Amino acid sequence: MSGRIAATPVDVFLDALASDAPTPGGGAVAALAGASGAALISMVCNLTIGRTGYEEAEERMRGVLDEAEASRTVLLDLADRDAAAFGSVMAAFKMPKETDAERAVRSQAIQEGYSAAAEVPLDIARRAAELMELAREVTEIGNAAAASDGACAAQALSAAVWSATYNVEINAAALKDPAKAQTLRDEVSALRAHAEALLDATNVAFGARLG
Repeated sequence: MSGRIAATPVDVFLDALASDAPTPGGGAVAALAGASGAALISMVCNLTIGRTGYEEAEERMRGVLDEAEASRTVLLDLADRDAAAFGSVMAAFKMPKETDAERAVRSQAIQEGYSAAAEVPLDIARRAAELMELAREVTEIGNAAAASDGACAAQALSAAVWSATYNVEINAAALKDPAKAQTLRDEVSALRAHAEALLDATNVAFGARLG
């Protein structure tokens, strides 16, 4: 698949995803799940702004809308960056390895590739976790008729956090620097715990909107 993922028709993207090509993969899917969550947050904001009965929430909803749209753009870019990062790993494995010097250069390139392939999905997970707080907020104070969309946003973003962090873990496992790998794993654990807490809070907020 060539070109930006965001500009690719859904059926073409899914065909590429289902193929035996190494990219796009789980990291790109995580980023798209996050972008979908951001779009749902924006939807709730747009269904709240200017609506009778939600005047007190309008200013905050405008701010949330700006944040969600900015994050949606970032996440779509991260989908492409994730594919590119793992592509660099595959390219490194194809480097020549006939001499000691070539093997050393190849080994360094592989490690740099795995490091990038861990950092990009970590950025996806961070961004998705930040958005989960906005999903909770719009579920709580946005248009009650769209509370389910806010809750769906939280679920999509939770999936983004978990999917992205699986990719962090598998690439961190290939790193020869144990300290760096542990730092990555520690942040993964913290992000997952944060996401779970925010998902629980969103579920409570959604239940309260049901009356």
